[in-house]
Amino acid sequence: MKLPVYLYGHPVLREVSADIDESYDGLQGLIDDMFETMYASEGVGLAAPQIGRNDAIVVIDADPLKEGHPECEGRRLVLINPEIEVLDGSKVTRPEGCLSLPGLSENVPRVEHIRLRWLDENFEPHEEEMSGFLSRVVQHECDHLDGMMYIDHISPIRKQLIRNKLNNIASGRVRCEYPVKYAPKKKK
Repeated sequence: MKLPVYLYGHPVLREVSADIDESYDGLQGLIDDMFETMYASEGVGLAAPQIGRNDAIVVIDADPLKEGHPECEGRRLVLINPEIEVLDGSKVTRPEGCLSLPGLSENVPRVEHIRLRWLDENFEPHEEEMSGFLSRVVQHECDHLDGMMYIDHISPIRKQLIRNKLNNIASGRVRCEYPVKYAPKKKK
């Protein structure tokens, strides 16, 4: 089932997600819904907070990026309780977008080389070194689990320059081609 994507300004996007365990009810259904929502929104990754769930779950299908980024080929992942270790502190700046920030794209500095530890949907543990754009996608989605968004990595001056666009998203003055959930209206 396609779920609405929560947009910038919604409080759930700023909460730290809770780890889950095998007793999590309806996990496979949620994962299927997350993939369906991600594909319908033409994204390559989706974190549970983006559908209003404060759970440490991420789905990624980076395969559409394989032409320019061969490390993304065939990479369809379910990440449960992921942990990132930085292996190289030097950063590369590249453009990023986000389903929760429709119509925006900013140049974001990120490290290029990480080690990722996670559980898959069967709670089997995995550990892998990742580089390049795949590493960027993973970092972007895992940021959501820590209550962060890519705009938290851009310069304060750049953030000020897009303030009106952010305010429009937060106040529901933006149109999307996919179902969305706007931030709750502030009480006056």
